[in-house]
Amino acid sequence: MTAGLYLHRDSPLHRAPAGAKMLGLLAASLGLLLFPSPPVLALALGATLGLFALARLPASAPLSTLRLLAWVLVPLFLLQGLLADWELAGRTVARLAVLVLLATLVSLTTRVTEQLDALGRALRPLARFGVSPTRLGLMLSLTLRFIPLMATWVGEVREAQRVRGLERDPLALLAPLLVKTLRTADALAEAIDARCFDAEDPS
Repeated sequence: MTAGLYLHRDSPLHRAPAGAKMLGLLAASLGLLLFPSPPVLALALGATLGLFALARLPASAPLSTLRLLAWVLVPLFLLQGLLADWELAGRTVARLAVLVLLATLVSLTTRVTEQLDALGRALRPLARFGVSPTRLGLMLSLTLRFIPLMATWVGEVREAQRVRGLERDPLALLAPLLVKTLRTADALAEAIDARCFDAEDPS
């Protein structure tokens, strides 16, 4: 399984409209922002993991995403806990974890074309202000897919570094991960140019 790419399953989430899933992601983001209490966060995390099961996705999908998040969330938790408040730090970390897991879920259950079509329709009113819905929709779609894709890269790099005995060296993980990210971004830019993507078209 390659995280960040559409993974076909016969599930209600896969059959759900892309627009509905993206609206659900937006609603969840707003809800967790407005009501970040521990019971709500615990319920949201449980519901999110339940949705992964409903979508018939392997357990490695959320686990690989959480492993990637640990490199960011653990330092963030310690820093915010030391400088501010441990309870606030816990709520912040839990909220980010749930939102990234939900973004991963949308990415794995929704084809790119469906995401772009849904975002293009939703963003179409912005065209009157000179904003290209196609360009903005592509940017948002790629952002959704890059988050879980990086989880796969972390797993691949860590496995390679473990064989070399470098699993405890942070630079041994970060340097290859940065190279992979830059190479993928460059390849995406070339692919978009090759398909004559018109960034100036506001329609």
